[in-house]
Amino acid sequence: MQNLDSDQLSQEVAALRNEVHRLNSHRFILLHDSLWKLGLFQLYRGLAFGLGSVLGATILVAFVVQMLSSVNFIPVIGDWAQQVIDHLDIADQP
Repeated sequence: MQNLDSDQLSQEVAALRNEVHRLNSHRFILLHDSLWKLGLFQLYRGLAFGLGSVLGATILVAFVVQMLSSVNFIPVIGDWAQQVIDHLDIADQP
């Protein structure tokens, strides 16, 4: 570490104070200034992630099943996918 004289040291401390002030006035810090706010933010974030994961997986599985049901040259997979689609159609009816 290099030796700093008192003028350079005071400049470094002033720069450090400015940086800490800038970080403390950041929007994220101001919004999450309490444990309750941070906890609620994380709860909402987790709920949104879970909902997005479920919706994405549902769409992906529906697409894959639809594509597999159109495959006629592999009878086992095509028949199985058709059974899944028929079962889902029955479940949708009141």
